[in-house]
Amino acid sequence: MEYVKSILDKSKYPHKLIHHKNLLRSAQEGAEYFNIDIGQTAPTLIVKTDIGFFVIIVSGSRGRVDFKQVAEILNCQEAKLANPKEVENMGYTIGNVPLVGIPLPHILDKNLFEHSFVYGGTGIKDYTLKISPYALEELNQVIAKF
Repeated sequence: MEYVKSILDKSKYPHKLIHHKNLLRSAQEGAEYFNIDIGQTAPTLIVKTDIGFFVIIVSGSRGRVDFKQVAEILNCQEAKLANPKEVENMGYTIGNVPLVGIPLPHILDKNLFEHSFVYGGTGIKDYTLKISPYALEELNQVIAKF
């Protein structure tokens, strides 16, 4: 999380690292815990394609990700969620992938921009990052929105 903090400290965007005792395993649990709209939750997914790995940050209001659409956006044959071992090999665990600091191309869900702040991972299971979706756009290598 120190790497994430160093990125955030250099940012001009307000943010908050929030410690919580409960393990938040889903967008719905996060929304209930923080008493926010589910659309403000921002799960970070690592996606494997035939042309490499990518990061997708989605709004909790989206529901399921259409991986055919993701493949079209990336102009590749196939896109799917990376498996837990692949995510671990990158230094993360499923459910604790940080919103910032991953050196991969990113795709952002346009629905995130309906909110002033979104809530998502820090890389540490008992911390959540509250941040502007515009910061995600600036602090990550964003190649597309959907």
